[in-house]
Formats: sequence, C-alpha cells, structure tokens
Amino acid sequence: MTTAVMTEKLVYKRPQALLDVETHYCPGCTHGIAHRLIAEVLDELGIRERTIGVAPVGCAVFAYEYFNVDGTEAAHGRAPAMATGIKRVLPDRIVFTYQGDGDLAAIGTAEIVHVAVRGENITTIFINNAIYGMTGGQMAPTTLPGQVTTSSPGGRSVSLAGYPVRMSELLANTPGAAYIVRRSLHNVKEINRAKKAIKLAFRAQMEGLGFSMVELLSVCPTGWKMTPPEAMQWLEEHMIPHYPLGDYKVSDEVRALAKRR
Repeated sequence: MTTAVMTEKLVYKRPQALLDVETHYCPGCTHGIAHRLIAEVLDELGIRERTIGVAPVGCAVFAYEYFNVDGTEAAHGRAPAMATGIKRVLPDRIVFTYQGDGDLAAIGTAEIVHVAVRGENITTIFINNAIYGMTGGQMAPTTLPGQVTTSSPGGRSVSLAGYPVRMSELLANTPGAAYIVRRSLHNVKEINRAKKAIKLAFRAQMEGLGFSMVELLSVCPTGWKMTPPEAMQWLEEHMIPHYPLGDYKVSDEVRALAKRR
C-alpha cells in the first residue's frame, strides 16, 4: 500500500513591499493592480529599503499607507517637485511619484513637464482613468470626446472643453526624458507588459539615466457607472484607440539596459 504525498505549490504571495492592510479603493478599481506590480518590482530589484514614494491628492492619496516603503504626501499636483527635492538631497534613494490624471495632467502639468525637461532621475507611475475619480467623477483633462461625466452630462464637447491631453506623447518630446511608455491594466497580457515596463523604469533610475514615466490605462467602474467587466471592455474599445499603447521614448541607454536582463 502506498501513501500519496500531497505537496502545495505557492502560486502567489503578498509582496514584502505591500503592507497587509485593506485599501480604500472601489471594487474593480485597478489601482490595486498597479500597487501590486510596483511592490513586486521593488522586491525583485532589492530596492525596497531605499525607496521613497510620493503621492499627491487624488484616489491614491493614502498610497503611503499601503506601500511598505518610506512615503510622503505632496500638495495637489506637486509630487514631481517634491520628488525632485528628495532625490537631490538623497541621490542614493530610489524615488517615485504615483499620480492620477486629474493630478498629473491638470494642476500638476507644469511640474511634470519641467521635471522631464530637466531630466530629473526619478520614476513616475501615471494612472490614467480619464476621469476625476476621488471627487465624484467629473471631466478630467484626459476625458474622451463625448464621454459622459458628472460635469459633462451630455458628453465632453471638444468645441467647449478642447481635446484630451496625451501626456506620454507630450513628455516624449522633452530632452531629459529617458523612458516614456503607455501600458494598460485591462487584461493579463497587458498587466504582464505593464510590470516589465515598471521594472525597466526603476532600473533606468538605478542606472542614473534620467526621467522615466509609465502611463497605465486604468478603469474607474464607480466613476464610469459601469460594472468592472463593462469597464474593462470600455477601456479596450474606447480608451486604447485614443491612447494607443506603446513605447513613446526609449533612449539608447535604456534600450541597451533592457537587453541586459
């Protein structure tokens, strides 16, 4: 008589860089996925204990309570400016900002543009869900033409509100930017691609190559008034055509770094 030996295979564990706490995000929100990817990258690169995160006002206002790294909160839109100061005073630290579109692409536009122009050696994770999520679902600079929000109930009018801002395309034209890409969090394939981009962005900072930003297309089921599956489908059908995924600037140095696994 033989006895079967049962072995357990570990499929997933919480990254060390994420605290074991509940978050305040709405059901179906992809902020949680972005947090997990960043945390996994920090662990894998072995930089958790020397990383400092900067979060401004927005849905991620409490991000410092979720990451197991040193963190601070900046005034609305001012995370890049604060991150600049931290990095210049503590150049051996890994500094990243975690910003939404209502923050980075609106009140913080000047800060992010000049950080990129100066080539500050920091990393920005930019969450683009095309809406002001925290304050009630108003139209954001990234809201699509015709998209219904609480402040554009008839849909965004281009003649009235202008066109959406494409931040990756804009920042890719700055001389100090080393790595500017857009990814998405709406399916497993794109989530895996997003993690690789986040990892390369942090590696670029570790090598002192200049400013990097990973834009992540994300869903806001509550603000969009959709179920999570509907929101994922809406992102794929509407956001990606307007915000094409891809690499918008990859310097020769970052390209060479990517080849070194």
